[in-house]
Amino acid sequence: MSQRIRRTLLTLCLAVAALAWSGGQAQAHGFTSTAYADVVETDGRPRTTLELEYDLLVVSAADAEDDDALFREGTAAFDNGDDRGRARVLDTHAKAVTEYVTGRFLLSSGGTPCTARPHGGASMTRREGVPYAVVVLDWSCPDGGGLRLRSTLFPDREQYVKDTKTIVTYTVDGLSGSAALDGNHPSFSVDRPWYERFGEFFRLGAEHLLTGIDHILFLLALIVGSRGPREVVLAATCFTLAHSVTFLLAALGLVDVPADVVEPVIAASIAVVAGWHLWRLARPADRQPSLGRGHLELDRAGWTRLAVVFCFGLVHGLGFAGALGIDAAWSWTLLWSLAVFNLGIEAVQLALVALTFPLLAVVRRRAPGAARLVTGLVAAGVAVMGLVWCAQRITES
Repeated sequence: MSQRIRRTLLTLCLAVAALAWSGGQAQAHGFTSTAYADVVETDGRPRTTLELEYDLLVVSAADAEDDDALFREGTAAFDNGDDRGRARVLDTHAKAVTEYVTGRFLLSSGGTPCTARPHGGASMTRREGVPYAVVVLDWSCPDGGGLRLRSTLFPDREQYVKDTKTIVTYTVDGLSGSAALDGNHPSFSVDRPWYERFGEFFRLGAEHLLTGIDHILFLLALIVGSRGPREVVLAATCFTLAHSVTFLLAALGLVDVPADVVEPVIAASIAVVAGWHLWRLARPADRQPSLGRGHLELDRAGWTRLAVVFCFGLVHGLGFAGALGIDAAWSWTLLWSLAVFNLGIEAVQLALVALTFPLLAVVRRRAPGAARLVTGLVAAGVAVMGLVWCAQRITES
Protein backbone atom coordinates (compact mmCIF):
# COMPACT_ATOMS: atom_id res chain seq x y z
CA MET A 1 0.00 0.00 0.00
CA SER A 2 1.45 3.36 -1.00
CA GLN A 3 2.17 6.09 1.52
CA ARG A 4 -0.41 8.35 -0.15
CA ILE A 5 -3.15 5.77 0.28
CA ARG A 6 -2.18 5.20 3.91
CA ARG A 7 -2.40 8.95 4.54
CA THR A 8 -5.82 9.07 2.87
CA LEU A 9 -7.13 6.19 4.97
CA LEU A 10 -5.75 7.70 8.17
CA THR A 11 -7.29 11.09 7.36
CA LEU A 12 -10.69 9.48 6.72
CA CYS A 13 -10.60 7.54 9.99
CA LEU A 14 -9.55 10.63 11.98
CA ALA A 15 -12.31 12.70 10.38
CA VAL A 16 -14.94 10.15 11.37
CA ALA A 17 -13.55 9.92 14.89
CA ALA A 18 -13.70 13.71 15.21
CA LEU A 19 -17.29 13.76 13.97
CA ALA A 20 -18.31 11.02 16.39
CA TRP A 21 -16.61 12.77 19.31
CA SER A 22 -18.12 16.15 18.52
CA GLY A 23 -21.49 14.51 18.00
CA GLY A 24 -21.33 13.01 21.46
CA GLN A 25 -20.41 16.37 22.90
CA ALA A 26 -23.34 17.96 21.05
CA GLN A 27 -25.83 15.97 23.08
CA ALA A 28 -25.17 18.42 25.90
CA HIS A 29 -25.07 22.16 25.43
CA GLY A 30 -21.85 23.45 23.98
CA PHE A 31 -22.54 24.36 20.39
CA THR A 32 -25.50 26.48 19.33
CA SER A 33 -29.01 27.09 20.54
CA THR A 34 -31.98 28.20 18.44
CA ALA A 35 -34.50 30.81 19.57
CA TYR A 36 -37.74 31.63 17.78
CA ALA A 37 -39.47 34.99 17.59
CA ASP A 38 -42.77 35.85 15.94
CA VAL A 39 -43.55 39.58 15.59
CA VAL A 40 -47.10 40.68 14.76
CA GLU A 41 -48.94 43.99 14.89
CA THR A 42 -51.69 44.07 17.53
CA ASP A 43 -53.74 47.23 18.10
CA GLY A 44 -51.12 49.19 16.18
CA ARG A 45 -48.24 47.94 18.33
CA PRO A 46 -45.71 45.13 17.87
CA ARG A 47 -46.20 41.97 19.92
CA THR A 48 -43.40 39.40 20.07
CA THR A 49 -43.79 35.76 21.00
CA LEU A 50 -40.40 34.40 22.01
CA GLU A 51 -39.53 30.71 22.40
CA LEU A 52 -36.29 30.05 24.29
CA GLU A 53 -34.67 26.90 25.64
CA TYR A 54 -36.00 26.64 29.16
CA ASP A 55 -32.86 25.49 30.95
CA LEU A 56 -30.67 28.09 29.24
CA LEU A 57 -33.16 30.84 30.04
CA VAL A 58 -33.32 29.85 33.71
CA VAL A 59 -29.55 29.60 34.17
CA SER A 60 -28.78 32.77 32.21
CA ALA A 61 -31.52 34.93 33.75
CA ALA A 62 -30.67 33.75 37.26
CA ASP A 63 -27.00 34.52 36.71
CA ALA A 64 -27.54 37.88 35.03
CA GLU A 65 -30.11 39.11 37.56
CA ASP A 66 -28.52 37.50 40.66
CA ASP A 67 -31.68 35.49 41.35
CA ASP A 68 -30.50 32.33 43.11
CA ALA A 69 -34.08 31.22 43.82
CA LEU A 70 -34.85 31.22 40.10
CA PHE A 71 -31.89 28.92 39.52
CA ARG A 72 -32.86 26.50 42.31
CA GLU A 73 -36.56 26.36 41.49
CA GLY A 74 -36.06 26.43 37.73
CA THR A 75 -33.53 23.59 37.62
CA ALA A 76 -35.69 21.51 39.97
CA ALA A 77 -38.71 22.00 37.70
CA PHE A 78 -36.57 21.12 34.69
CA ASP A 79 -35.39 17.89 36.32
CA ASN A 80 -38.95 16.98 37.33
CA GLY A 81 -40.20 17.29 33.76
CA ASP A 82 -43.27 19.26 34.89
CA ASP A 83 -44.26 21.88 32.29
CA ARG A 84 -46.81 23.54 34.58
CA GLY A 85 -44.22 23.78 37.32
CA ARG A 86 -41.71 25.27 34.89
CA ALA A 87 -44.19 27.94 33.77
CA ARG A 88 -45.02 28.76 37.40
CA VAL A 89 -41.33 29.30 38.16
CA LEU A 90 -41.03 31.74 35.26
CA ASP A 91 -44.15 33.62 36.40
CA THR A 92 -42.89 33.77 39.99
CA HIS A 93 -39.64 35.29 38.76
CA ALA A 94 -41.18 37.27 35.90
CA LYS A 95 -39.23 40.43 36.73
CA ALA A 96 -35.82 38.72 36.40
CA VAL A 97 -36.87 36.82 33.27
CA THR A 98 -38.32 39.94 31.59
CA GLU A 99 -35.31 42.11 32.40
CA TYR A 100 -32.94 39.44 31.09
CA VAL A 101 -34.87 38.93 27.84
CA THR A 102 -35.53 42.62 27.10
CA GLY A 103 -31.88 43.42 27.76
CA ARG A 104 -30.91 41.13 24.87
CA PHE A 105 -33.92 41.11 22.57
CA LEU A 106 -34.64 44.68 21.45
CA LEU A 107 -36.96 46.54 19.11
CA SER A 108 -36.34 50.09 17.93
CA SER A 109 -38.11 52.50 15.61
CA GLY A 110 -36.26 55.25 13.79
CA GLY A 111 -33.22 54.59 15.98
CA THR A 112 -35.20 55.06 19.22
CA PRO A 113 -35.59 52.01 21.50
CA CYS A 114 -39.06 50.60 22.09
CA THR A 115 -40.24 49.70 25.58
CA ALA A 116 -41.63 46.27 26.46
CA ARG A 117 -44.01 44.82 29.01
CA PRO A 118 -45.08 41.19 29.53
CA HIS A 119 -48.35 40.05 28.00
CA GLY A 120 -49.95 37.30 30.07
CA GLY A 121 -48.04 34.56 31.84
CA ALA A 122 -45.32 32.25 30.59
CA SER A 123 -46.09 28.90 29.00
CA MET A 124 -44.15 25.90 27.72
CA THR A 125 -43.71 24.16 24.38
CA ARG A 126 -41.21 21.78 22.77
CA ARG A 127 -38.84 22.14 19.83
CA GLU A 128 -37.16 18.97 18.52
CA GLY A 129 -37.86 17.30 21.86
CA VAL A 130 -36.35 20.14 23.92
CA PRO A 131 -38.43 22.11 26.48
CA TYR A 132 -38.89 25.74 25.42
CA ALA A 133 -40.28 28.63 27.43
CA VAL A 134 -42.78 30.91 25.67
CA VAL A 135 -42.57 34.60 26.63
CA VAL A 136 -44.93 37.17 25.08
CA LEU A 137 -44.08 40.88 25.10
CA ASP A 138 -46.01 43.97 24.00
CA TRP A 139 -43.93 46.88 22.72
CA SER A 140 -44.49 50.63 22.61
CA CYS A 141 -42.56 52.28 19.81
CA PRO A 142 -42.25 55.89 18.64
CA ASP A 143 -43.91 56.76 15.36
CA GLY A 144 -42.18 57.66 12.14
CA GLY A 145 -39.40 55.13 11.81
CA GLY A 146 -38.78 51.71 10.30
CA LEU A 147 -38.86 48.87 12.81
CA ARG A 148 -35.52 47.25 13.61
CA LEU A 149 -34.97 44.10 15.67
CA ARG A 150 -31.80 43.04 17.48
CA SER A 151 -31.15 39.74 19.27
CA THR A 152 -28.10 38.91 21.40
CA LEU A 153 -29.74 36.13 23.39
CA PHE A 154 -27.11 33.66 24.60
CA PRO A 155 -24.28 33.02 25.02
CA ASP A 156 -23.70 34.76 28.31
CA ARG A 157 -20.80 34.65 30.72
CA GLU A 158 -21.65 31.08 31.80
CA GLN A 159 -20.87 30.08 28.16
CA TYR A 160 -23.14 27.05 27.87
CA VAL A 161 -23.55 27.84 24.18
CA LYS A 162 -21.18 29.56 21.81
CA ASP A 163 -23.90 31.13 19.66
CA THR A 164 -27.66 31.37 19.26
CA LYS A 165 -29.55 31.50 16.00
CA THR A 166 -32.78 33.46 16.29
CA ILE A 167 -35.37 32.58 13.66
CA VAL A 168 -37.73 35.53 13.23
CA THR A 169 -41.03 35.75 11.38
CA TYR A 170 -42.84 39.07 11.19
CA THR A 171 -46.00 40.73 9.94
CA VAL A 172 -45.72 44.37 10.91
CA ASP A 173 -45.81 47.85 9.30
CA GLY A 174 -47.56 46.33 6.30
CA LEU A 175 -44.55 44.05 5.66
CA SER A 176 -44.08 40.34 6.25
CA GLY A 177 -41.08 38.08 6.00
CA SER A 178 -38.50 36.18 7.99
CA ALA A 179 -34.92 36.55 9.18
CA ALA A 180 -32.13 34.51 10.72
CA LEU A 181 -29.94 36.25 13.31
CA ASP A 182 -26.77 35.13 15.08
CA GLY A 183 -23.68 36.57 16.72
CA ASN A 184 -22.24 37.78 13.43
CA HIS A 185 -25.56 39.17 12.16
CA PRO A 186 -27.49 40.24 15.29
CA SER A 187 -30.00 42.71 13.81
CA PHE A 188 -32.16 43.53 10.80
CA SER A 189 -34.74 46.04 9.59
CA VAL A 190 -38.11 44.80 8.39
CA ASP A 191 -37.71 46.81 5.18
CA ARG A 192 -34.31 45.30 4.22
CA PRO A 193 -33.75 44.12 0.59
CA TRP A 194 -34.57 40.56 -0.53
CA TYR A 195 -30.97 39.52 -1.21
CA GLU A 196 -30.04 40.01 2.43
CA ARG A 197 -32.77 37.56 3.44
CA PHE A 198 -31.52 35.14 0.76
CA GLY A 199 -27.99 35.23 2.16
CA GLU A 200 -29.19 34.76 5.74
CA PHE A 201 -31.18 31.61 5.07
CA PHE A 202 -28.69 30.11 2.60
CA ARG A 203 -26.00 30.46 5.25
CA LEU A 204 -28.32 29.09 7.92
CA GLY A 205 -29.07 26.00 5.82
CA ALA A 206 -25.39 25.38 5.16
CA GLU A 207 -24.49 25.81 8.81
CA HIS A 208 -27.35 23.57 9.93
CA LEU A 209 -26.02 20.65 7.90
CA LEU A 210 -22.42 21.30 8.91
CA THR A 211 -23.31 21.47 12.61
CA GLY A 212 -25.94 18.71 12.40
CA ILE A 213 -23.59 15.81 13.05
CA ASP A 214 -26.38 13.26 12.73
CA HIS A 215 -27.21 14.39 9.18
CA ILE A 216 -23.52 14.40 8.22
CA LEU A 217 -22.99 10.88 9.54
CA PHE A 218 -26.07 9.69 7.63
CA LEU A 219 -24.58 11.16 4.45
CA LEU A 220 -21.21 9.60 5.25
CA ALA A 221 -22.87 6.20 5.70
CA LEU A 222 -24.45 6.62 2.26
CA ILE A 223 -21.08 7.47 0.71
CA VAL A 224 -19.04 4.59 2.19
CA GLY A 225 -21.83 2.13 1.44
CA SER A 226 -22.19 3.08 -2.23
CA ARG A 227 -20.51 0.76 -4.74
CA GLY A 228 -19.98 3.28 -7.51
CA PRO A 229 -20.53 6.89 -8.61
CA ARG A 230 -23.97 6.10 -10.03
CA GLU A 231 -25.16 4.59 -6.76
CA VAL A 232 -23.92 7.45 -4.58
CA VAL A 233 -25.47 10.05 -6.92
CA LEU A 234 -28.81 8.23 -6.91
CA ALA A 235 -28.72 7.81 -3.13
CA ALA A 236 -27.94 11.51 -2.57
CA THR A 237 -30.68 12.46 -5.05
CA CYS A 238 -33.24 10.26 -3.30
CA PHE A 239 -32.29 11.75 0.05
CA THR A 240 -32.62 15.27 -1.36
CA LEU A 241 -36.00 14.63 -2.97
CA ALA A 242 -37.36 12.96 0.15
CA HIS A 243 -36.37 15.61 2.67
CA SER A 244 -37.54 18.34 0.28
CA VAL A 245 -41.00 16.72 0.16
CA THR A 246 -41.49 16.64 3.93
CA PHE A 247 -39.84 20.04 4.27
CA LEU A 248 -42.50 21.49 1.96
CA LEU A 249 -45.38 19.56 3.56
CA ALA A 250 -44.32 20.80 7.00
CA ALA A 251 -44.22 24.38 5.71
CA LEU A 252 -47.76 24.01 4.39
CA GLY A 253 -48.94 22.59 7.71
CA LEU A 254 -49.94 19.28 6.10
CA VAL A 255 -47.52 17.18 8.17
CA ASP A 256 -46.87 17.57 11.87
CA VAL A 257 -44.90 14.77 13.52
CA PRO A 258 -43.69 15.28 17.11
CA ALA A 259 -39.95 15.72 17.56
CA ASP A 260 -40.08 12.93 20.13
CA VAL A 261 -40.74 10.60 17.19
CA VAL A 262 -38.62 12.30 14.53
CA GLU A 263 -35.34 12.57 16.43
CA PRO A 264 -35.02 8.89 17.49
CA VAL A 265 -35.92 7.76 13.96
CA ILE A 266 -33.22 10.02 12.49
CA ALA A 267 -30.69 8.42 14.83
CA ALA A 268 -31.96 4.94 13.95
CA SER A 269 -31.67 5.74 10.23
CA ILE A 270 -27.96 6.41 10.68
CA ALA A 271 -27.44 3.02 12.31
CA VAL A 272 -29.51 1.18 9.69
CA VAL A 273 -27.74 2.66 6.64
CA ALA A 274 -24.30 2.08 8.21
CA GLY A 275 -25.31 -1.43 9.31
CA TRP A 276 -26.44 -2.22 5.76
CA HIS A 277 -22.87 -1.73 4.54
CA LEU A 278 -21.52 -3.90 7.39
CA TRP A 279 -23.95 -6.65 6.40
CA ARG A 280 -22.70 -6.47 2.82
CA LEU A 281 -19.08 -6.71 3.96
CA ALA A 282 -19.85 -9.72 6.17
CA ARG A 283 -21.08 -11.79 3.23
CA PRO A 284 -18.69 -14.24 1.53
CA ALA A 285 -16.71 -12.80 -1.36
CA ASP A 286 -18.53 -14.89 -3.96
CA ARG A 287 -21.86 -13.52 -2.72
CA GLN A 288 -20.85 -9.87 -2.62
CA PRO A 289 -23.42 -7.78 -4.51
CA SER A 290 -22.28 -5.80 -7.52
CA LEU A 291 -23.98 -3.20 -9.62
CA GLY A 292 -26.30 -4.94 -12.05
CA ARG A 293 -27.50 -4.10 -15.51
CA GLY A 294 -31.12 -3.40 -14.69
CA HIS A 295 -32.92 -0.06 -14.85
CA LEU A 296 -30.38 2.71 -14.13
CA GLU A 297 -27.83 -0.12 -13.79
CA LEU A 298 -28.99 -1.01 -10.27
CA ASP A 299 -29.67 -4.51 -9.03
CA ARG A 300 -32.43 -5.43 -6.59
CA ALA A 301 -30.22 -4.64 -3.59
CA GLY A 302 -29.48 -1.21 -5.04
CA TRP A 303 -33.15 -0.41 -5.56
CA THR A 304 -34.04 -1.64 -2.09
CA ARG A 305 -31.35 0.58 -0.61
CA LEU A 306 -32.70 3.60 -2.51
CA ALA A 307 -36.19 2.91 -1.16
CA VAL A 308 -34.84 2.79 2.40
CA VAL A 309 -32.84 5.99 1.87
CA PHE A 310 -35.93 7.75 0.49
CA CYS A 311 -38.03 6.73 3.50
CA PHE A 312 -35.40 7.91 5.94
CA GLY A 313 -34.96 11.12 3.92
CA LEU A 314 -38.61 11.91 4.58
CA VAL A 315 -37.89 11.82 8.31
CA HIS A 316 -34.73 13.92 8.00
CA GLY A 317 -36.84 16.53 6.17
CA LEU A 318 -39.00 16.85 9.27
CA GLY A 319 -35.84 17.44 11.28
CA PHE A 320 -34.73 20.19 8.88
CA ALA A 321 -38.20 21.77 9.13
CA GLY A 322 -37.98 21.69 12.91
CA ALA A 323 -34.76 23.70 12.73
CA LEU A 324 -36.67 26.54 11.04
CA GLY A 325 -39.55 26.35 13.47
CA ILE A 326 -41.98 25.44 10.67
CA ASP A 327 -45.12 24.28 12.39
CA ALA A 328 -47.90 26.67 11.37
CA ALA A 329 -50.44 25.73 8.74
CA TRP A 330 -49.89 27.41 5.36
CA SER A 331 -46.83 29.26 6.57
CA TRP A 332 -46.29 31.25 3.36
CA THR A 333 -44.13 33.73 5.25
CA LEU A 334 -41.50 31.04 5.73
CA LEU A 335 -41.99 29.26 2.40
CA TRP A 336 -39.50 31.40 0.48
CA SER A 337 -36.99 31.20 3.31
CA LEU A 338 -37.49 27.43 3.42
CA ALA A 339 -36.49 27.09 -0.23
CA VAL A 340 -33.31 29.12 0.30
CA PHE A 341 -32.53 27.22 3.51
CA ASN A 342 -32.84 23.99 1.52
CA LEU A 343 -30.45 25.33 -1.14
CA GLY A 344 -27.86 25.91 1.58
CA ILE A 345 -28.29 22.32 2.77
CA GLU A 346 -27.90 20.95 -0.75
CA ALA A 347 -24.79 23.02 -1.47
CA VAL A 348 -22.99 21.56 1.54
CA GLN A 349 -24.30 18.06 0.83
CA LEU A 350 -23.00 18.13 -2.75
CA ALA A 351 -19.66 19.52 -1.59
CA LEU A 352 -19.25 16.68 0.93
CA VAL A 353 -20.02 14.06 -1.71
CA ALA A 354 -17.68 15.70 -4.23
CA LEU A 355 -14.83 15.81 -1.71
CA THR A 356 -15.26 12.38 -0.12
CA PHE A 357 -16.39 9.90 -2.75
CA PRO A 358 -13.60 10.48 -5.32
CA LEU A 359 -10.99 9.81 -2.60
CA LEU A 360 -12.79 6.64 -1.61
CA ALA A 361 -13.02 5.56 -5.25
CA VAL A 362 -9.25 5.95 -5.69
CA VAL A 363 -8.55 3.87 -2.59
CA ARG A 364 -10.97 1.15 -3.72
CA ARG A 365 -9.29 0.93 -7.09
CA ARG A 366 -5.70 0.82 -5.78
CA ALA A 367 -6.14 -1.06 -2.49
CA PRO A 368 -9.50 -2.87 -2.37
CA GLY A 369 -8.70 -4.76 0.83
CA ALA A 370 -7.73 -1.63 2.71
CA ALA A 371 -10.82 0.15 1.41
CA ARG A 372 -13.05 -2.66 2.75
CA LEU A 373 -11.35 -2.41 6.13
CA VAL A 374 -11.65 1.37 6.37
CA THR A 375 -15.24 1.58 5.13
CA GLY A 376 -16.11 -1.19 7.58
CA LEU A 377 -14.54 0.71 10.47
CA VAL A 378 -16.27 3.93 9.42
CA ALA A 379 -19.64 2.17 9.09
CA ALA A 380 -19.19 0.46 12.48
CA GLY A 381 -18.40 3.77 14.19
CA VAL A 382 -21.34 5.51 12.53
CA ALA A 383 -23.69 2.63 13.44
CA VAL A 384 -22.63 2.75 17.08
CA MET A 385 -23.16 6.50 17.27
CA GLY A 386 -26.59 6.13 15.67
CA LEU A 387 -27.63 3.50 18.21
CA VAL A 388 -26.32 5.57 21.13
CA TRP A 389 -28.19 8.66 19.94
CA CYS A 390 -31.35 6.63 19.36
CA ALA A 391 -31.27 5.29 22.92
CA GLN A 392 -30.54 8.75 24.34
CA ARG A 393 -33.36 10.40 22.42
CA ILE A 394 -35.88 7.74 23.40
CA THR A 395 -35.02 7.99 27.09
CA GLU A 396 -35.02 11.80 27.01
CA SER A 397 -38.35 12.14 25.16
